[in-house]
Amino acid sequence: SSIDGALVMTDAVEKDLREFTTSMPCVISPHPLFDTYSELVSRAEALVRLKLCPADRYILFFGFIRAYKGLDLLLKAMADPAVKSLGIKLLVAGEFYEDEKPYFDLIHQLNISESIILHSHFISNDEVRYYFSAASLVVQPYISATQSGVTQVAYQFNKPMVVTNVGGLAEIVPDGKCGYVVTPDPEAIAGAITDFFSGDEKRFEKGLEEQKKLYTWDRLTEAMRSLAREIRKN
Repeated sequence: SSIDGALVMTDAVEKDLREFTTSMPCVISPHPLFDTYSELVSRAEALVRLKLCPADRYILFFGFIRAYKGLDLLLKAMADPAVKSLGIKLLVAGEFYEDEKPYFDLIHQLNISESIILHSHFISNDEVRYYFSAASLVVQPYISATQSGVTQVAYQFNKPMVVTNVGGLAEIVPDGKCGYVVTPDPEAIAGAITDFFSGDEKRFEKGLEEQKKLYTWDRLTEAMRSLAREIRKN
């Protein structure tokens, strides 16, 4: 993580690293932005490409679907009365890497099928930009995590996020600056979604532009050089 330009080791990441070594020099640098997915397109173009209704607003759950990613929590959040009153849609983009039946059963039990759009297939690199361009908010309701590449993709496309306070996610997405950091439970996730769509949806733009400057490839290169210098000292 980077603070005022200095590379520092955060407590959470240091704890994980020290499970492998207690003596080797270490330096932490978050993964740089993913710049392989081209640039944002207009919302209108993205909606046409994905065959989505322009009258609706969308939140995005992106990536492989595994239990630790908490899609079930997000589905329950979508059933919250305050969220349902907003009339927003959840766009799920990614392959199931486990049994999909419990998720479909949950959607049915919660009676939210009209609010869920499933694109549960492999998303190619040239399609990624359309999903992020169509969405107003990216939600990562993870139950457990270290960090997530989805966060860096969201930064690349200047999209505010809701992340849970697990692993290093809260360190990468400053609460109130680039989105929301919440506990991994449906009520907290629903509260963040409701707050976002009830206010100015552009209020995080400045914070996102500032924060993404910390995640350049130059900073990763410098981190590697710094580590090499520390190793030579030893």
